[in-house]
Amino acid sequence: MQLPTVINHQESLLTLNTNDGGFVKDVLPGVHVSPLFLDSENGVWVLRVLFEPGVTLPKHFHTGVVHLYTMSGSWHYLEYPDQPQTAGSYLYEPGGSIHQFHTPKSNEGVTDTVMFIQGSNINFDGDGNFINIMDAGWIERAIIEAAKLNGEKVKYIKPSGIANYNE
Repeated sequence: MQLPTVINHQESLLTLNTNDGGFVKDVLPGVHVSPLFLDSENGVWVLRVLFEPGVTLPKHFHTGVVHLYTMSGSWHYLEYPDQPQTAGSYLYEPGGSIHQFHTPKSNEGVTDTVMFIQGSNINFDGDGNFINIMDAGWIERAIIEAAKLNGEKVKYIKPSGIANYNE
């Protein structure tokens, strides 16, 4: 068998180092996001997210799977307070999951996570009323808007034909 012909030649690897900065502050209150890969056409979003202590996100329904790795700090779903996710925890969530993310106020420092999400989060308020749909396109717009408000630059990988950076 012969080596296949290269279809899309890349001059260099598409790589980002989140340790070099690149977090957009307060994309949501207390939520700082370093986008890694945003593909609104295929509904895929990969993010490194820092959560301040005391952040509670809206209750949400996942239309697709989530892979979430906790690098530092801790968090839990309000529905599962006895299952905190701490540094080194990997969580798989199947599509159809419903829960509400929370970082305890007692946390010292931020909770640092990396997440790979397929599909959308359908968000609800405390009374179960629909708020919005958060998907790769929504996240991209929110990150760009927050970066502009903060005077920050943002760089991430965005596929469109041949994948490249958003710039």
